[in-house]
Amino acid sequence: MRAFEVNFDGLVGPTHNYGGLSWGNLASQSNGQAVANPREAARQGLSKMKALMDMGLHQGVIPPQERPDVAALRRLGFAGSDAQVIEKAARQALPLLVASSSASSMWVANAATVSPSSDTADGRVHFTAANLNCKFHRSLEHSTTSRLLEAMFNDPAHFAHHPALPAVQAFGDEGAANHGRLCASHASPGVELFVYGRSAYDGRKPSPLHYPARQTLEASQAVARLHGLDGAAVVFAQQNPHVIDQGVFHNDVIAVANGPVLLHHEQAFVDSERVMEALRARLALRGGQLHAISVLGDQVSVEDAVRSTCSTANC
Repeated sequence: MRAFEVNFDGLVGPTHNYGGLSWGNLASQSNGQAVANPREAARQGLSKMKALMDMGLHQGVIPPQERPDVAALRRLGFAGSDAQVIEKAARQALPLLVASSSASSMWVANAATVSPSSDTADGRVHFTAANLNCKFHRSLEHSTTSRLLEAMFNDPAHFAHHPALPAVQAFGDEGAANHGRLCASHASPGVELFVYGRSAYDGRKPSPLHYPARQTLEASQAVARLHGLDGAAVVFAQQNPHVIDQGVFHNDVIAVANGPVLLHHEQAFVDSERVMEALRARLALRGGQLHAISVLGDQVSVEDAVRSTCSTANC
């Protein structure tokens, strides 16, 4: 089977703003109320996409969602014409207008979890839109994200689309930001790595003390079931709660996988040695050899990793 990866970027929308909306994302908090330049941000994003295409990579773009989300403001009690709804929200509840104007859908790593056809029981590519229910401004995205993905990948013989998980704390789902895949080649069966911050029902597992753990074990398990993944080809790993409390709000801040390579900070996971052993053994059964690159804390601190990621984002 011929297979290749496609990189998708989100296009920055015209209402992009630094609202400081994401508690637990230190960059978002520290850049709150800074002046945004949506036009320049969109140009920079397009330049980045063009650079990847020039390198020979397959590149896609996901358009911005309609903002302000007037329908969401109506659900919160603001009535009248669209202009009146926006004007009332600005006067009566400005933070809600800021949140409903967020262009955070630009961060496509949070759009969905995707499993390729070589991993799934029915041989189709599976998509589950992330509910992003930890943050109000991001929870507005998944219905439109689902429609976009269904329009882009619209052949049911090859693609399966699942609605977002129930929007409750027990099933907090942040999409590909907490998911990775390891494989010998993109066409071969791989091992899918789901990283969670806490368990909703197992109190024996540790949790962060200060900032929220957005992804739950139960959400990750549900996505794996929906996608028809072989349990022997899945690893559920817990993110180190201490790094969450240092601002690592998503696993992709501190670990990333591609092909047989896993680049991760030494403090990324709870019981990192066990995680590596599980990945190594399961990938070997699929003809791959894990190449794990562990970045030591004295080489790159967690603080530096956080500072270099999503430097001004409300993600």
